[in-house]
Amino acid sequence: MTGRVSGKVALVTGGASGIGRGCAEKLAAEGAVVVVTDIQDALGAEVVAGIKAAGGKAEYIHHDVTSEDAWVDVVGQIKARHGRLDFLVNNAGIGIGGSILEMKLEDWRRQTAINLDGVFLGVKHSIPLIRVSGDGGSIVNISSVAGLKGSANLAGYCATKGGVRLFTKAVAMECANAKDGIRVNSVHPGLIETPIWLTVQAALTPGANAAPDLDAMSAMAVPLGVKGWPEDIANGVLWLCSDESRYVTGQELVIDGGLTVR
Repeated sequence: MTGRVSGKVALVTGGASGIGRGCAEKLAAEGAVVVVTDIQDALGAEVVAGIKAAGGKAEYIHHDVTSEDAWVDVVGQIKARHGRLDFLVNNAGIGIGGSILEMKLEDWRRQTAINLDGVFLGVKHSIPLIRVSGDGGSIVNISSVAGLKGSANLAGYCATKGGVRLFTKAVAMECANAKDGIRVNSVHPGLIETPIWLTVQAALTPGANAAPDLDAMSAMAVPLGVKGWPEDIANGVLWLCSDESRYVTGQELVIDGGLTVR
């Protein structure tokens, strides 16, 4: 631990697994008090236990990011317990694949509610508390390379992640105009080893009950030739939260091994 975010309070949504878990563990290891939220309560409690066992500080709150009342409650609990919020990592998300001709409207709306509405609600309700300290802060919205380029059979997912990208830039300009010191950026992961691939694969390949071979996919599509890990994304998120990125806002940090360059 080098204390790059020591004394700060961070909220990480979807923090029970995958990239969210990696971000929570990394921020805690660098000194932040981390509030992990998710709907996967057992896994969330496991993440918090691991952070505490490693000497960090963390707590878990059950949280449906599509509910505005839930956001009011979560931010209220953070204010009551800690009196401040410095970082928001809007990570909660799902991936629903398949042909747009066959996609159900209910699935389109569910994906949009989690991936896009959840980000909107997080920003809306977290900014007032982040402003309380007067020290500025950082909001990191997790998008995807699918928010930068189209991908067959992922139209709905691309729509939500592309929305996160431009929403991030607009909010960054709003905070800049307010001179509140809050920086807002998006992160765009490539082929990362996370549980989301299982749900995407199930939709793309009916009957599939296993995640795709990311090693093979990466060897073929990623210039660096290997897949990424949650820690690779967490390192970028940590940088965007730390003072090392004090002059960075409204930007998109692409962490994809060169995938979008090819």
